[in-house]
Amino acid sequence: MQGKTTKKIWLSPPHMSGEELKHVQEAFRDNWVAPAGPHLKTMESKLKEFFNVESAAVLT
Repeated sequence: MQGKTTKKIWLSPPHMSGEELKHVQEAFRDNWVAPAGPHLKTMESKLKEFFNVESAAVLT
């Protein structure tokens, strides 16, 4: 395999907006690391609204 190079293909580059630590601390404080907490329901609602569908499921 001489001459071949391997390049990484990033599926999604990491992005830290500054809110991540707050959300991690909230999850631990409210003890909802498992099962999933309230943010999944919010995400499902926003997806339903955005795509104008009756149901959506967010999986973890």
